[in-house]
Amino acid sequence: MKIIKPMLAKQSDLPRNDTEYGFEIKWDGMRAILYYQDEHLQIMSRNQKDVTAQYPELNELGISETKRNLILDGEIVHLGQNGQPSFSGLQHRMGLTTATTIDTRKKDYPVTYIIFDLLSLHGESTMHLSYTMRREILDKLQLTGPAWQTPAYKLGSGQDILKAASSLGLEGIVAKRLSSIYVPGKRTGDWLKIKNHERQELVIGGFVPGNSARRNKIGALLLGYYNVTITESKADNQTQQLIYAGKAGTGFTSAGLEYLGTLLSSLIISHNPFNTIIPDRKTIFVRPVLVGEFEFTEWTSNNTLRHPVFKGLRTDKQANEVIREHKSSLGGS
Repeated sequence: MKIIKPMLAKQSDLPRNDTEYGFEIKWDGMRAILYYQDEHLQIMSRNQKDVTAQYPELNELGISETKRNLILDGEIVHLGQNGQPSFSGLQHRMGLTTATTIDTRKKDYPVTYIIFDLLSLHGESTMHLSYTMRREILDKLQLTGPAWQTPAYKLGSGQDILKAASSLGLEGIVAKRLSSIYVPGKRTGDWLKIKNHERQELVIGGFVPGNSARRNKIGALLLGYYNVTITESKADNQTQQLIYAGKAGTGFTSAGLEYLGTLLSSLIISHNPFNTIIPDRKTIFVRPVLVGEFEFTEWTSNNTLRHPVFKGLRTDKQANEVIREHKSSLGGS
């Protein structure tokens, strides 16, 4: 089976021509490609890890689809008590390896697979078809079940849809050009993500120990991003550099601090992984392999984050692929 890398969206403002786009909710979860072929179901994360065993409730989707082979693109989310996606809740399901823990967490933190694209049906690729045609075929499949759903996309005013998403406390929306084909692993500019709040995945390169109530715990994380992805580095023979993006000291739960402390204590190194000197002598550096998601107000003139808040770890992302996201100004004609 050939593994497909998910098509990616560029961060952007709203497109200028709404009529060229379909709008979807930006789900705060984990991107996943689901394969169902020859009565075998497999779920792959964005960084090509097999996560099938972590989400056993999705096996029922395969049972319901025994008559057809298909490949789906979507987002695994945990819907909280208010029915809204909760990334902090999903954290309790990510990275689990033991069946007993998975079974327990499945009851407390059930997941739903939000389906938004069809990449193959009956063994035939649909990626060459337009977004409109793929969605038309997908909608006819009526893929709705106890742990999966296929929300409709919207046409009309992107501004109104973004406001509606904001009023519901959702992360934002994704605008997809109606004529766009599916290009695996690429940000072509045909898909645009428009967020209600600034968010960015960043690499953890160190931490500063806490004081007072956080004594013997993490006080703040040191964050960074790479100048180029590892893929670009190899292709263009460029050296990767971890660029310092500031510190984040809020957004942690007590349990989260304990967990982070355990993870980071095993990654401590003696040298600075960033491309600049960190003046704080209390800083403890770590191997830059963990990725976190952070919400913030803005980028400062010094290219660091203003008021960053930790939202959770991204075990589905490779650290050496994390770069700074810039808003696209090519949001339509």
